[in-house]
Amino acid sequence: MDLRENILQGTLEVFNAKGLKFTMDDIAKNRKISKKTIYKVFHDKEEMFLAVVDYLFDCIKDEEQKVANDESLTTLEKVKKILGVLPNSYMDIDFRQLYSVRESFPKIYKKIEERLENGWELTISLIEQGIEEGVIRPIRIPILKMMLEASLEQFFQRDVLVTNKIKYQDALAEVVDILVEGIETK
Repeated sequence: MDLRENILQGTLEVFNAKGLKFTMDDIAKNRKISKKTIYKVFHDKEEMFLAVVDYLFDCIKDEEQKVANDESLTTLEKVKKILGVLPNSYMDIDFRQLYSVRESFPKIYKKIEERLENGWELTISLIEQGIEEGVIRPIRIPILKMMLEASLEQFFQRDVLVTNKIKYQDALAEVVDILVEGIETK
């Protein structure tokens, strides 16, 4: 693991423990490096957190590719897994704390929004494949995409998960289940 990735991993760990109130000293202590070393890689906390957003979303995209390449899964299973994918190493991160980013760090929140809205090509391709196979009913994909994006954005804009003591991963899984399975009892 290179220095940059090491710092980003430490940032995620410290964020999980302290939320956005972490300091560069916290990361230096977590990674057993000097604060000066961190500042050689990142100019400030905001730049570092912007890099964390890209790092996290890039890891999610890697996981999506693994799901898409898994020949043991059906197309419908791939769609469901990709819609709710989180790398195993990030399952314990408390993403509920991100709701406070919007007011405190609008530039970081904008980056999260951009990453949520982009990179859907693989997912859309699998949904289209599912429609062609007849395992997914014909839908307007932009509507599904908008519904998932809006749900995730609400998680980051409001404290509904914290207030209701719902883990981000559980909420994401339930949203995906509702989108894929609907709310009708079968």
